[in-house]
Amino acid sequence: MQTPVILIVEDEDVTRLNLVSLFEAEGYKVIEAIDGDDMHDKLTNNDDVNLVVMDINLPGKNGLILARELRQKRKVGLIFLTGRDNDVDRILGLEIGADDYITKPFNPRELTIRARNLITRTALGGEESALETNGVLTFNGWELDENSRCLTSPSGDAKRLPKGEYRALRLMLDSPGRIFSREQLIKHMTGRELRANDRTVDVTIRRIRKHFESDNSTSELISTIHGEGYRFIGKIDA
Repeated sequence: MQTPVILIVEDEDVTRLNLVSLFEAEGYKVIEAIDGDDMHDKLTNNDDVNLVVMDINLPGKNGLILARELRQKRKVGLIFLTGRDNDVDRILGLEIGADDYITKPFNPRELTIRARNLITRTALGGEESALETNGVLTFNGWELDENSRCLTSPSGDAKRLPKGEYRALRLMLDSPGRIFSREQLIKHMTGRELRANDRTVDVTIRRIRKHFESDNSTSELISTIHGEGYRFIGKIDA
């Protein structure tokens, strides 16, 4: 495997240079960008970027907007590294398609480990990639397209799910009736451990339920098991 390439998108000079030094010391090739325009230029000229580490507070377009643009063009690992430590930004970042969300100040060792694991998963394609090429899952009149992450209601309304919602729903559909803890769900959704007071899983489940509630013909499909987690109680079609 060739040397992985990491793109750092950070406008604060000291932080950016520290990140460059940190990843170069780990043996990575590192490219720098200070804003969205610079990021797109660097990506255009470097097809081999494996991971983008991005701040949210950037001049011009913020990181959340840039993440949407990135996901439309490239399949590459994305870690938000930011001082914005609130559930709204964290959940929104993960829904847009970020693979991880780390707040400043950060532990350098933790960051390099998360980056290495993400690069490995991206390079190998992961088990999820194999699963997502199988076709369409049907349940209770609904359809979930594994290639496009598109959820279609019994009445024909279709909506593409954010990555976190898709991963949580897909996990439960694979084992209907099984109780999944918040720890299991967050690990499958984001690859990270559950943090104290982290409501990401609960918000994600609530949003999935809203999709189902949009069709009056559908009864409750995801049940809350108090003190344990969640489980899918619908019926998977053969």
